Amino acid sequence: MNFDKIKKIQDMDLKDKKVLVRVDYNVPLKDGKVDNNKRIVATEKTIKHLLANNCRVVLIAHLGRPKGKVCPEFSLAPVAEEVQKLFGVPVHFAKDCIGAEADAVVAATKNGEIALLENLRFHPEEEKNDPEFAKQLAKHGEVFVQEAFGTVHRAHASTSAVADYLPGCAGFLVQKEVEFLGKALENPARPFAAVIGGAKVSDKILLLNNLLDKVNVLIIGGGMAYTFLKAKGMEIGKSLVDDTKMDEAKQVMQKAADKGVKMLMPVDFRVSSEFSETATATEVDAIPADKESMDIGPKTEKLFHDELLKCKTIFWNGPMGVFEFPNFAHGSCSIAHAMIEATQNGAISIIGGGDSVNVLKKGKIDQKAFSHVSTGGGASMEFVEGKELPGLVALAK
Repeated sequence: MNFDKIKKIQDMDLKDKKVLVRVDYNVPLKDGKVDNNKRIVATEKTIKHLLANNCRVVLIAHLGRPKGKVCPEFSLAPVAEEVQKLFGVPVHFAKDCIGAEADAVVAATKNGEIALLENLRFHPEEEKNDPEFAKQLAKHGEVFVQEAFGTVHRAHASTSAVADYLPGCAGFLVQKEVEFLGKALENPARPFAAVIGGAKVSDKILLLNNLLDKVNVLIIGGGMAYTFLKAKGMEIGKSLVDDTKMDEAKQVMQKAADKGVKMLMPVDFRVSSEFSETATATEVDAIPADKESMDIGPKTEKLFHDELLKCKTIFWNGPMGVFEFPNFAHGSCSIAHAMIEATQNGAISIIGGGDSVNVLKKGKIDQKAFSHVSTGGGASMEFVEGKELPGLVALAK
């Protein structure tokens, strides 16, 4: 799609306006408080820009999966407290996102203040992209700002239909995502490497095929690697495999060969006879019949590391092993450290959300060490797969 058609927040006349902002505040809660505020902090530039323009800022968001019903455990009330703490202006919380309660709270909010409306997903109409529901949301603003990159791959009322009723633009966070992911795909500094892991081949076939048209190096790890290794005729013991995807794995390998893409896969493994957090890792070059591989081995780490240090752009999505278990987190953390080293040498490093971000959290690895860490797992995946994202299409109309 043509991103040039999307208006940017800095190009809009927002002075003294009432602005409806879709944010991704789907944050973890613990004991009634926000446990990790990174997603709120990520919207700081946009919200401060609006407050500096004396706007009345009306935030809409979802939390969890309440499935169209009011569930108190998914209330955004604790998020309102965190927003007030972060931005230092009055934050008015409404116990609904449409109707008399929401209207009254928005009306009571002054310019230079913030209103946060209750969970959009308490209404089934949100996920149905219902136009009437979107129209009621649109009443709360004169301009719409899309700042929730993590939801733009969903055709929901607050991301798609609402843009039919208000002039819309992209906030700074969405712009940054589109700029980094778009530039990496359209005009990357080369060599360009993609590191793809995770459990299921079926989730990544589209992604791999699209990347093969763009990358110089494709590195495969994680549970999905064993389907490729088996397709090559290797013994994989009891390792995770999808026998229904053998032909597709062979097609991916053939496409890589035809396009001259260097394709690297694990050459050694950390295996165990039990799948548990306390399982001991044994390093092997060949997977025994009674064992399961749960991570890449040290030779593979060195192979991948040395290749990544030759690259100028690196995109990573998906762990190399069962990183949730300490003995099998080495491979995933080694990719992160190789990318940091490459970044320090001038490479562009992009992490495509989801479990790769969880690897950083688990390994206490600083996200600021990378050029860009995407806030949207599913959205960044679909972006890189080349799919149209409804939330961005709606803004471009």
